[in-house]
Amino acid sequence: MGAPRGITRRIPAGLAMTPTTADVEAFRLMRAGRLAEALVLAQRAVAGKSVCTSAHGLLATILVLLGRAPEADAVIEHAAALAPAGADACDALAYVSMNLGHHVRANALYRRAVELAPGTPRHWYNLAASERSFGRLAQAEAACDRAIALDEHEYRSYLLRSELRVQTPGDNHVAQLRERLSRPGLADGARVSLGYALGKELDDLQRFDEAFHWFSQAARTRRRHLSYDIAVDERKLRRIAEAFPRGAPPPRADGDDSGRFIFIVGLPRSGTTLLERILTGLPGVRSNGETDNFARALLGASAGRTDPAGTPGPDVFERAAAADPAAVAARYAQLAGSGRGEEFLLEKLPMNYLYLGAIRRALPRAKLLLVSRAALDSCFAMYRTLFGAAYPFSYDFEDLSRYYAAYARLAAHWRSTLGEAVHEVCYERLVAEPRATARAVACFCGLDWQDRALAVENNSAVSLTASAAQVRRPIYGSSSGRWRHYRAHLAPLIEGLRSRGILLPDGA
Repeated sequence: MGAPRGITRRIPAGLAMTPTTADVEAFRLMRAGRLAEALVLAQRAVAGKSVCTSAHGLLATILVLLGRAPEADAVIEHAAALAPAGADACDALAYVSMNLGHHVRANALYRRAVELAPGTPRHWYNLAASERSFGRLAQAEAACDRAIALDEHEYRSYLLRSELRVQTPGDNHVAQLRERLSRPGLADGARVSLGYALGKELDDLQRFDEAFHWFSQAARTRRRHLSYDIAVDERKLRRIAEAFPRGAPPPRADGDDSGRFIFIVGLPRSGTTLLERILTGLPGVRSNGETDNFARALLGASAGRTDPAGTPGPDVFERAAAADPAAVAARYAQLAGSGRGEEFLLEKLPMNYLYLGAIRRALPRAKLLLVSRAALDSCFAMYRTLFGAAYPFSYDFEDLSRYYAAYARLAAHWRSTLGEAVHEVCYERLVAEPRATARAVACFCGLDWQDRALAVENNSAVSLTASAAQVRRPIYGSSSGRWRHYRAHLAPLIEGLRSRGILLPDGA
């Protein structure tokens, strides 16, 4: 089945700037997927070191990729106690700490990096992203401003800064963004970040026609640089449904303790983060955030077989369906770090909807929450968001309408084959009737309900998603029906969805 498209691990710049032959070769082997060989060289690179170097971050990264998180954590703890050789070493350790869920330590290391190299803009950007994850939005904005002041070409910081708050007529960056975009010879990557930033700020100011112009310019530029064929994803989603049909082998039962796992799935920008924030406001619930833990566990247990010459073997979808459920479950529990004593562990990777059949088979008592949102709001929310490497279908209306239809068919398949094992959550009902809707979700999951969970703005848990700033506000419903402000520009999307049988609201 493959990992969800776009689920990659960003390699911090410090890891690519290592000074010794062992470091360089370990990094190359890691990038090539030869992790066991890379591990030997990375261990050699740090042997006897009396200071913390980027090689420690490289070693910890390799251990994480091997699923050896406790060992990676021990490497970071040891290295963090040493005097740092430089800011890059702190940056590398911070990145791996973040991946391990140690966000306080990551933030402290990012702070140390800017103290050691206050003139390096990327360290300020990384600190800004970390501050945002904690909801310290003013501090994040100040760090973005510092990065931009140091280097006006630090374009990621413009977009991050625009997303931190609702811009106002008296306090915005529209003029600066327009000026940057008007410069001749601007690289496409800069146009994408600046265009999304300007579109977002103009949307905040309710200048919707101008906002759409910049969203569409940025999306078109982004799409031009992607090697992506929507037909490939359509075939994948169809094959997933074929590989996990109705009447598949019953889920395992012996020794099953999977009732403590909760999976929130759905298209991006559909409300999955809001639901996560509500549920983590209840006692005994911890979230891993957006990880590919289950995909990695499934793929690890789906090894191909050797076939006679000329005989085609099973494809990745057949192998996934034939994977040993107990092996998948054991590997998932190891990757998820489920031994910390919490009663419930939540996974909130939207694209885990690809794996609902496999999740049900390996973790039969896991709670599966499918978040849905009205089609036009869902599609336009994706279109106006820059996802980086993820969700390549979101930058073109034809791709969007085709992917949405393929997703809708797969979701319908899961409803019919998994039945009551899937609890569907309607975003519009969640924001309009949060208490009744969320309480029903808690009941389905076996959680004790408390009304205070609805005060998501008081939830201090870290958020690393595109909604990290939005979830620091009280629950609001103003995003419902937002597509109507852009109706004049959405005709290709509307026609594409309607022609594929997607139900649309009046006025579309």
